[in-house]
Amino acid sequence: MSDHHTPPAAAGPRGSTSDAGADEAAEVRRFWSGLGLPGLIDVHTHFMPEPVLRKVWDYFDAQGPLTAGLEWPIAYRKAEQERAALLREFGVRAFTAMLYPHKPAMARWLNGWAADFARRTPGCLHTATLFPEPGVETYVREAVDAGARVFKAHVQVGAYDPADPLLRPAWGVLAEAGVPVVIHCGSGPAPGSYTGPGPIARILARHPGLRLIVAHLGMPEYEEFLALAERYDQVRLDTTMTFTDFAEKLMPFPRRALPRLARLGDRVLLGSDFPNIPYAYPHQLHALERLDLGEEWLRAVCHDNAAKLFGL
Repeated sequence: MSDHHTPPAAAGPRGSTSDAGADEAAEVRRFWSGLGLPGLIDVHTHFMPEPVLRKVWDYFDAQGPLTAGLEWPIAYRKAEQERAALLREFGVRAFTAMLYPHKPAMARWLNGWAADFARRTPGCLHTATLFPEPGVETYVREAVDAGARVFKAHVQVGAYDPADPLLRPAWGVLAEAGVPVVIHCGSGPAPGSYTGPGPIARILARHPGLRLIVAHLGMPEYEEFLALAERYDQVRLDTTMTFTDFAEKLMPFPRRALPRLARLGDRVLLGSDFPNIPYAYPHQLHALERLDLGEEWLRAVCHDNAAKLFGL
């Protein structure tokens, strides 16, 4: 066990969770306290303007192309403040507000909303986003100057080439500032026109110091994205949905690659996709635990790597 101080479980707001939520919170707290951690840091959670999030939920309900036609019930279809309170009851010390545009002239507005959300939401890392469009360098720099701690890019939803020349100056700003970017660039759960490791390799060749966090371990091109992380020491990967029963049925992680994942233990970060997951939050944690990569690996992934990256 580590020498992390484990605080007593904090009481959540009265009536803030159902009995099921309270049971889940107790289960999550048992997980991290058993590792000797002060809590969790989740780098892949979604908070968006309510009309935008409801459209995302409608898309999942309709089993759109990106869900590969799967039933995908939203496990935490709750009001915004209920969701934030539940993460705090889980003992998530810090989390993100992953949001992303699907068309031009949307990113700057989302960034304004996200800055306000971070100001009024304890534990939220100020999150921003971008899109290949004229002016992207300007509003990315504005977001960084305003204190953005992490960016989100979604190649599938945005349907853009992340190596688009319009984005080059923005990647340069982020590389120079050292601000991490969580990027959904793998071809899971369904491929897009610009998904896969190729465009990411082109970005990194130009900006080798860019702190990209590859979402979902690059699902399903796991080994190709592991190779990029092995080549570029600022590339990281998040665990979002990986190794869960849901993901393993759809796009299983190759067991031959587990030793490589273990060796990259200092650059793997916990992500969950909360609230847009079709199972209970503790399942992601137990899915990582049953890999049997050891408590030191789990402590690093679930807390310490992100704490170091974000200076927490």
